Amino acid sequence: MTEDEVAPAAAAEQGSRNLVVRIGAALVLAPTAVAIAYAGGWLWSALVTLAAIGLYVEWLMIVDAARATRAVASGVIALALAGFCLAAGRIDWAVAALVLGFAVVALISPVRRSWTAAGYVYAAAAEIASVVVRLDQAYGFLALILILLVVWVTDIGGYFAGRGIGGPKLWPRVSPKKTWAGAIGGFAASLVVASGFAVLGLGKIVPMLVVGAALSVASQLGDLFESAVKRRFGVKDSSHLIPGHGGLMDRLDGLVAAIVVAAIFGLLRGGIDGVGRGIMVW
Repeated sequence: MTEDEVAPAAAAEQGSRNLVVRIGAALVLAPTAVAIAYAGGWLWSALVTLAAIGLYVEWLMIVDAARATRAVASGVIALALAGFCLAAGRIDWAVAALVLGFAVVALISPVRRSWTAAGYVYAAAAEIASVVVRLDQAYGFLALILILLVVWVTDIGGYFAGRGIGGPKLWPRVSPKKTWAGAIGGFAASLVVASGFAVLGLGKIVPMLVVGAALSVASQLGDLFESAVKRRFGVKDSSHLIPGHGGLMDRLDGLVAAIVVAAIFGLLRGGIDGVGRGIMVW
């Protein structure tokens, strides 16, 4: 085998190993997340809070502001306090804690203040949106599963369509590996999931397709947004916390965008106690 043949072969072998690791990690993490989502209550609030804290810390690592100890600690304490309030069912106190935390973080950050504050907002939005969607006892879990499945199949469909079909790049300056074929493949997969909900009697076909399409687009934009932030600071992975997936931001970027969009939509239609219903029932 020539040197020209060795490099592609090695790259293909490495890609296969990475795929196996990704699948293995997903087979552990996905059922765990679904089980905790089903349990809801303080367990779900605790998981979401830990994830939000991880997102905030990873964001600061990306933007090279993690050495600002006071800003890190203030944000982590505010997110943890908000999580405790959410677990206790006090959304008003949680919002107050998050707003106060934002003010403190924005005021005391010694470096990259705007980027640090943006990272805190990113994590706080993910935290409160994830809990608010699940609060609806009748439809919260169902809405959460819809969001999770749409995000997951968008990612999976995009991965395989992108690798299998290839073609023109979606936005090479931000994410060199993403293609239009991948974006369309992920979008199509999300419509299949949305249709499945309708077929099972868990929603009407047209509304489910609209919700699935919107969440898929939001998920892909969230992925591109994280890629743009990493490229801005010359970072490849947000961390190496999850085998085969990088960090929490690398794994949750699409979910953060999708669940925030879903929470806003559900809140407008169903109110604070009926966010899940607002998403699922039209």
